[in-house]
Amino acid sequence: MTWPQLQPPTTIVYPESDGKPMAESDLHRNLMLELIDGVDRRFQADPEFYVSGNLFIYYEEGHPEKAVAPDFFVVRGIPKGLRRVYKLWEEKKGPQVVIELTSPSTHLEDLGNKRAIYEQLQVQEYFIFDPEGLRFQPPFRGFALKQGALQPAPPASAAGGTIIYFSAVLGLELRGQGQSLRVVDPKTGTPLPTSRELERFLELEKKHAHTEKERADREKARASTEKERAEAEKERADAAERELSRLREELARLREN
Repeated sequence: MTWPQLQPPTTIVYPESDGKPMAESDLHRNLMLELIDGVDRRFQADPEFYVSGNLFIYYEEGHPEKAVAPDFFVVRGIPKGLRRVYKLWEEKKGPQVVIELTSPSTHLEDLGNKRAIYEQLQVQEYFIFDPEGLRFQPPFRGFALKQGALQPAPPASAAGGTIIYFSAVLGLELRGQGQSLRVVDPKTGTPLPTSRELERFLELEKKHAHTEKERADREKARASTEKERAEAEKERADAAERELSRLREELARLREN
């Protein structure tokens, strides 16, 4: 009797990379990293605020072809941590905010297929920014989830070449101007600092502290010199007073004789 051979269960692989470059250009890469870094630092005290980008989101178990990799996305309500891929059926939550930095090779997909996928994932806010200003007019567009569909959203402001959207999920403004996309605290009007800006700020603080220390050291040295001078003056005055007293005593003795 011949027994049928049992086939081992098939292991489904969810790739971590598609072999393509991380970003279309240096400009796209820098903007993406600045967005991720700035927002992640802003919410570093919130243990359930996950910020990432250029990471595969697999949204249908058993189908590794069902994947999308936003340039930037935020998920509120899941623990922070390092992930190699994002499996929706394990995380139980999809991204609430997505930003795509569009390029010549992605702009049609960003407006079409990806927008449809994000709509399927019920992304609440979707933004597309064209840092080169060649694909879209206006170069910064926003969409908000309404009645289950990502519908075009008007910017909060579009004056002086700066297009501003307010993200209700983040509680922050997104300001697109030229090749720059900054995340801004609406209460202070101050952009979230990039790593380079923080480095420059810390370097300036270090230089300022060094200058202040040098100034304090000079003041201390001057005070020490003044103290020594005053002590020397006092010593001379005391010596003169002692000499005067001696002469008076000597004069008194001479008068007695």
